[in-house]
Amino acid sequence: MSAEGTPVVLVVDDEPDMTRLYEAWLSGEYEVWVANDGHEALERIDERVDLVFLDRRMPDLLGREVLEQIRERGYDCRVAMLTAVAPDVDIIRMGFDAYLTKPVDREDVLAAADRLLSLDQYDDDLQELYVLVEKRSSLERAVPDEELDENPAYEELEDRIEELEDRLDETVQEFDENSFRAMFREL
Repeated sequence: MSAEGTPVVLVVDDEPDMTRLYEAWLSGEYEVWVANDGHEALERIDERVDLVFLDRRMPDLLGREVLEQIRERGYDCRVAMLTAVAPDVDIIRMGFDAYLTKPVDREDVLAAADRLLSLDQYDDDLQELYVLVEKRSSLERAVPDEELDENPAYEELEDRIEELEDRLDETVQEFDENSFRAMFREL
């Protein structure tokens, strides 16, 4: 986050026209940094970056490789793939938080930024559930049901979503009316 407390968003795309467009869309709400290739992105990123919008297909370093480096270096930022590449089951194992398929409009980009930057206020299970549901939704829009039904990685994704939903349901059920009353009395 910047010194003023404004979230920092790094936009990475090999098309300068696209980075300028995203920068214009986001600059009213966020401090925006741009990079026009994967190497530049890895040079620019540091602990101040809160969110990265990352193109998946770039000539020098693929978005997947940049994403892996971001995670390996331990940067605690959200990453949204913002790409023309339709998602496939390979995205299940990728460490991003959201997947936006071009073309997108200003509202799509701003809504994704707002959602992703607000995730930190939730516990780890809810954050993970959000990311997994985003992946499932992206896949269901792009990949035929028959292909998903036959894919073991997709089945694991579904199982993990169900496990997290069950865990969150149990947590909610633990809060009966008396628990809420006691909590509010303490406040």
